[in-house]
Amino acid sequence: MTDSTIPEDEIGPTTWTALTTLAGRDAAESLGALLEGMDPAPTGIGVFELEDGSGLWEVGGYFTDAPDGVALDLAAAAFGARPFTVSAIPPTDWVAQVRRELTPVVAGRFFVHGGHDADKVPADSEPLLIEAAMAFGTGHHGTTQGCLLALEDLIAAGVTPGAVADVGAGTAVLAMAAARVFPQARIVASDIDAVAVEVAAANLTVNGLAERVACVEAAGFDDDALRGPFDLIFANILKAPLIAMAPDLAGALAPGGHAILSGLLVRQADAVVAAYAEAGLTPSDRRVLGEWATLTLRR
Repeated sequence: MTDSTIPEDEIGPTTWTALTTLAGRDAAESLGALLEGMDPAPTGIGVFELEDGSGLWEVGGYFTDAPDGVALDLAAAAFGARPFTVSAIPPTDWVAQVRRELTPVVAGRFFVHGGHDADKVPADSEPLLIEAAMAFGTGHHGTTQGCLLALEDLIAAGVTPGAVADVGAGTAVLAMAAARVFPQARIVASDIDAVAVEVAAANLTVNGLAERVACVEAAGFDDDALRGPFDLIFANILKAPLIAMAPDLAGALAPGGHAILSGLLVRQADAVVAAYAEAGLTPSDRRVLGEWATLTLRR
């Protein structure tokens, strides 16, 4: 039985996911558009290319009411997709679950933690507080942790950037880390997702850094606040958008500036290095944590 004292917005209703794969971007996007007209309608739709070299695309719908299985079968057949796999996700106390899983993470001087572990912060650390309800994009993912360790390497090398951008900031962990160690720097955190920008702003506030970092909603570098030049750019996203933004990122990076890139599986790193080499950046370091790679490059 669910504890009635837990706020409903933290538990959430039962939701359903419907996922399929098919070949071709155009077909995938058309199938995603078709899902929008279903009854009941999905509350969200995702269309993503699988990064396994298969050439397949995943199309997913997220529903607060059980989806119409017949309509899903017809939609899949119309575009030659595999039958949708429908899964029910029961009500979950997400905050309690994250609190159980969100143990403190140390990355050099940085100590990423939830409020429930505030009493564990070492005296000589730079604490970064991420509340359990806003815990996606924290240092608990190998890519973010890799970026923090790459930042430590730059600090050890005497790098002191005057302007920093965190593109695809999520919860703004990296922007906050930069604000803590580069108190004179101009820092911008951006994300394509409006909710992520709100979460970033909230995290900056609880860390006492709201006045130090500007938060903007933008795709890539498509915002006046991201015109550059920046001496340091973080981009912890995915292979495909990293490659797509290589010319813009290189253009926003000051001569001699550094870029820390992640969100990459180890096997994807060489393709990203090649794209940035073509844009004029030279790799200076590659860090591997488990299956994830973090790249440091310099213009």
